[in-house]
Amino acid sequence: MFRPIDALVALWPGPRRRRGVLVVRMDGIGDMVMFRAALERYPEAFGVPKSEITVLGCTSWQSLADVVFPGFKVVAIDEHAFEKKWLYRLRIALWVRRQGFKTAVCDMFMRKTLTADTLVWASRAPERIVCTPFITDKTKAEYAWYLARATRVIDTGPYPTHEGLRHFTFLQALTGIRVPPEVPAIPWREQPPLVPKGAPYVVMNFGSNEPGRRWPFDHFIDLAKRCLDSGLRVVFVGARQEDFAKPVLAALHHPGIVDTIGSLKLHQLVDVLKHAACVVSNDTGPGHLAIGVGAPTVLLAGGGHFGCFVPYPEQIRPPKAVFLNAPMDCYHCLWRCPKRESPQDAFPCVAEITVDAVWRAVEGSVQPSSTATA
Repeated sequence: MFRPIDALVALWPGPRRRRGVLVVRMDGIGDMVMFRAALERYPEAFGVPKSEITVLGCTSWQSLADVVFPGFKVVAIDEHAFEKKWLYRLRIALWVRRQGFKTAVCDMFMRKTLTADTLVWASRAPERIVCTPFITDKTKAEYAWYLARATRVIDTGPYPTHEGLRHFTFLQALTGIRVPPEVPAIPWREQPPLVPKGAPYVVMNFGSNEPGRRWPFDHFIDLAKRCLDSGLRVVFVGARQEDFAKPVLAALHHPGIVDTIGSLKLHQLVDVLKHAACVVSNDTGPGHLAIGVGAPTVLLAGGGHFGCFVPYPEQIRPPKAVFLNAPMDCYHCLWRCPKRESPQDAFPCVAEITVDAVWRAVEGSVQPSSTATA
């Protein structure tokens, strides 16, 4: 149904003078964290200054762009609106066309053709470089159409190669020079968190856009009680969709619980994560942000595409990051789990991670000095 729009964009006149690089990143917060180190190498790889590289990203991490991507031009769009709304799609595609980029690149392995690949194609850049994506029988024809219109397709490895390694394989292919993969990290400001002074705290990030990836909330509560008994405070973070937890936390009547659910902006959340004694998180954006700013982090991983994003392979795993999972024979189901009674239930590979295992990881992550009152 979007073909008429694509055809109109193709016929629209573009600038004759071409310059600059378009980097398409239609992905989430965690993906942004893993990509940042590779992006720092793009000016050298393409022979342009940072100011001539435009990162076309998503609104989910737009508020962090000035700090995380200093010097680059970042333009954020609503990827969901781009996928569903004709006029919005036309407006964004025409904007991309009119910029006159010389090069357009996308090294996302897990991507949607009608978002990432369309944007690369809409640029009509003389150089359109993409990586070989994850292709299924259902998407084979669509990818074939777009890949045939790229000027170069780079194979970054078989499934399930970790995304953090793929970025540097892509770079190596671009430059012809071996580029060792780097530990995911993001620069961040030194700003006191919006948490009252007191004992060191453990952050509980219990939410996720995908209900199946949520470790059961009662497990988080059991873990929180162990932290409180050890003298640590517990900070619960989350968006408004996690408001259901507020009455449960209030009913505990414990002075060591800090409820910030629905009250933090994204940059404030990062401040809270950065100064935590430990962060316990589902496999979702804030967990990767915590790892990126160097906080001791225990991230709970499922098996849907195990190894693609979590756990981080040893060569790029920060020393303070711990990944826990419950091995099952049905790993790599791509989250099409037949073992749940309801779509709102946690995936069994997530739910079966035990509280004991997570508590041991928290104990091992919290520095001995963290048990002293600040």
